[in-house]
Amino acid sequence: MTYVTENPATGAVERTFDTLSDEEVQEVLARSAEAYKHWRETSIDERVRMLRATAAAYRDRIGELAELVSTEMGKPPAQAQGELMLTAMIYDWYAEHGPALLESEELDPQGAASSIVTRTPIGPLLGIMPWNFPYYQVARFAAPNLLLGNTIVLKHAPICAASSAVMEEIAHAAGVPRDAYINVYVTNEQAADIIADKRIQGVSLTGSGRAGAAVAQTAAKHLKKSVLELGGSDAFILLDTPDVAATAAGAAKGRLMNCGQACNSPKRFIVHEELYDDFVAQLTAAFEGAAVGDPADPETQVGPLSSVAARDQVVEQVRRAVAQGATLHTGGEALDRPGAFMAPAVLTGITPEMDAYREEIFGPVAVVYSVSDDDQAVELANDVDYGLSGSVWSTDVERATALADRLDVGMAMVNEHGTTLPGLPFGGVKASGYGRELGPWGLGEFANVRLRRIAK
Repeated sequence: MTYVTENPATGAVERTFDTLSDEEVQEVLARSAEAYKHWRETSIDERVRMLRATAAAYRDRIGELAELVSTEMGKPPAQAQGELMLTAMIYDWYAEHGPALLESEELDPQGAASSIVTRTPIGPLLGIMPWNFPYYQVARFAAPNLLLGNTIVLKHAPICAASSAVMEEIAHAAGVPRDAYINVYVTNEQAADIIADKRIQGVSLTGSGRAGAAVAQTAAKHLKKSVLELGGSDAFILLDTPDVAATAAGAAKGRLMNCGQACNSPKRFIVHEELYDDFVAQLTAAFEGAAVGDPADPETQVGPLSSVAARDQVVEQVRRAVAQGATLHTGGEALDRPGAFMAPAVLTGITPEMDAYREEIFGPVAVVYSVSDDDQAVELANDVDYGLSGSVWSTDVERATALADRLDVGMAMVNEHGTTLPGLPFGGVKASGYGRELGPWGLGEFANVRLRRIAK
């Protein structure tokens, strides 16, 4: 495995990073385990101070950090700055709300003098993070667990080696001990060995289903807790709207953000038949009008995909869908220029026999379906292996809410899609993984809910 910064807007390799030797991996594990003994005893007030300092650093360095990930994975800096502000919010949220969530809870004594539950750390953890939201994904894992008192070993995506090193630097500058947060460049095989090591007490992965299955299997074999946030094929169900053009423009913006590379992006647009033709036309126009180009250009709305390989996979998915009988309204081809660019695509006519019906398309591609009633919309929305999030759009909020409650997802929304905030749970069901991040739920995944009972 190679850790390398290859600018997806130019194809130029700008920097490479050496992976650790097996001996160095063992040193990391020893350091993390030793640091845990002391970090868990650090006062909650001191850990809160460090989280606040971390949040401040992300805000203070926002321009620099945005340009860094733009070079690594192609995100336009304005979008990267939005990610960085959310990252800072997460650290601040746990600093503000975390201490109260960790207070002891007195239960009904049930025949004893007292029965009290405490939430304590469990030990060193491994985090395996993806490239699409480099800072935000790490914050979801690191902020609650550092507050709790767990130590962190962080394996980021190979294309995010530079930003992951800066995240480690920021944590240390904020006061987190050097060995309480360790950034590592390791192979997948070494990551599996880390999970198996008795010093590691849990693993959190955000990534593909294939990676999630491998991590879950290794963790289960060694009786380790795992949290998996995997892919999604989110439904955007449109029942009615007073302004099809505005709704389609919003849908296009949501789908094309981060070049369509978001697990909770709206990917399948399920539209009432009365609006379908107009919506497809308006969405196609919005996709054709989206400025594709250098992420450094302020006018760019859609940058490159994260790599040429990622771009080629999406282009092949579109090609295969058309070969199997789908209708391509616009785009879908690789652009004839350096870098990992493609023209945003709109597909219709997808049927259950086609690959595109069930697979996740992780790029700037919208699939649109027509339905005649609410029951058909729900059936279609739920007829995939994924269950991350979904949304229902209507002027009739009661009707939309009733439909949203029937979606087999971890996050159901009405008249918005993809909202993520520090105090809201994030996670899915089915092939989208298990466990929850953010809010009180993220603080509890790797906590020992410990009973202390004193007899009369």
